[in-house]
Amino acid sequence: MVRVLKELSLAIANRLGQNGYQAILFDLDGTLRHNDPLAIDVFLAHAAELGVSADPDKRRKFERWVHYYWAQSPSLLDDLQRLGDGEAFWTHYARRSLLTLGCTPEQAEAFSPQMHKYMDEIYEPEDCVPADVAPSLDALKRQGFRLAVLSNRTKPYDEQLQALGLAGYFEFALAAGACELWKPDPEVFRCALQRMAISPEQAIYVGDNYYADVIGARGAGMQPVLLDPLGIFPEAGCPVIRSMGELEGILAASQLQS
Repeated sequence: MVRVLKELSLAIANRLGQNGYQAILFDLDGTLRHNDPLAIDVFLAHAAELGVSADPDKRRKFERWVHYYWAQSPSLLDDLQRLGDGEAFWTHYARRSLLTLGCTPEQAEAFSPQMHKYMDEIYEPEDCVPADVAPSLDALKRQGFRLAVLSNRTKPYDEQLQALGLAGYFEFALAAGACELWKPDPEVFRCALQRMAISPEQAIYVGDNYYADVIGARGAGMQPVLLDPLGIFPEAGCPVIRSMGELEGILAASQLQS
C-alpha cells in the first residue's frame, strides 16, 4: 500500500512538473477561513423579518453583487471616499444591499438604518476553518508545492493564522495593504510572486471571489482556481471547486489549463 501511494505521488508530481506549477497561493477570508454564521445569511434572515424576501435567483444576484462590490469596485471606492468607514458607510451599504434585493428606494431608505443597527449589534461571527482545509494543505505540501497566502486585508494576520492552526503550512502570509495595492490589481499578485522568486506561469491562485481573485490572478498571468460552493459564477472560465477538498483531485487529474 505504501509503495502504491508513493508511486501515485510521483505520478502526480511528474504531471505537475510538465505543467510547470511550483506554488499555490490562497486567499484567506472566504477560502481558508470563513465566518460562522455568514454575514449574508444573517442579513437576509433579518431582511426577511422586515418583509424583504429573497428567492434563489435574488440571493444569487445579491451574492454576485456583494463579491463585486468588495472587489475594489468603483462603488466601494466612491463610498469610502465620501463616507469614510464608519456608521454612515455601513448604513449606506445596507441601503445598497436592500436595493439589490429589489426594495424600492423608499423601502431601502427606511430599512437601512435598522439593518445596519441589527448587524452592528447582533452579528458576532466566529472563525471557522472547514474540516478539509488542513488535510488538503498537508497533502499539497507533501506533493512538493510551495504554499502562501495573499489576502486583501490591510494589516498582517499572522497571529490569526497561528490561532487557526494554519500558519505552519505557508512560507508567508501577505496582506495587500503591505504592498499598497489591492486585488484585483495584478500588481499585488506579482508582489507575492516576487517574494517567492517564481514566475506567474509557475503559480496557481485559489480564491472565492471571481472579481478579485480570478480576474486578478489571470491578469497577473497566474492560473486561477475558483472556490464557488453555491455555483454563483458559472461563467468563471477556470477550474471551479465546491470545497477545498476538491483541489487535490483537480491537480491530480491535470485539469488545469495554463
